[in-house]
Amino acid sequence: MNMLTEIILNDKGTNENIRVQVIRSGRKSLGLEVRPDGTVLARIPARLSDRELKAFIEKQQEWILKKVNQVKKRADARTKIQVPSVDALSDAEIQKIKDKIADRVKYYCAVMQVTVGRITIRNQKTRWGSCSSAGNVNFNYQLYYLPDELLDYVVVHELAHRRHMNHSKEFWSEVERYCPDYRVRRKQLKEYQLAN
Repeated sequence: MNMLTEIILNDKGTNENIRVQVIRSGRKSLGLEVRPDGTVLARIPARLSDRELKAFIEKQQEWILKKVNQVKKRADARTKIQVPSVDALSDAEIQKIKDKIADRVKYYCAVMQVTVGRITIRNQKTRWGSCSSAGNVNFNYQLYYLPDELLDYVVVHELAHRRHMNHSKEFWSEVERYCPDYRVRRKQLKEYQLAN
């Protein structure tokens, strides 16, 4: 039997449709999550009927709409980076971006005494950077257009994952060792919104 995988809510205040993604699992409770990008997730027991699901969403609709609007207001308050699209960049410009970010990675690898595998620069829709367990690091090309101290913070953050693949106290201590004002920089970074 096919069961609902999403529910569409209508915000009468803005006349916008909001998609609620349904995730079924072995859990016993029902939960809702509104992510920073505005995505709404409903986590429910695998055997919950569609009727019960709809009743749950209907009961929580006011809360969902309130949370989604709060997320949108926070996003609107952030500075959207004015960057050219990847397609608009020349080969020379792309190489310049790659060289600058890669140079900062190599510099901090030496300072922090860590190694990495591949260094990839690309257009990521939701992240400034990431580090895999294999030691490969990815960075968003939009970092090139941020103040240098924020680029350095993201680089240090990802390289700190070469010692701690989590966000534990030890991880943040590692970040602080090479970026003493990381709290200020992290806060500043949150003021920028990725341009997609």
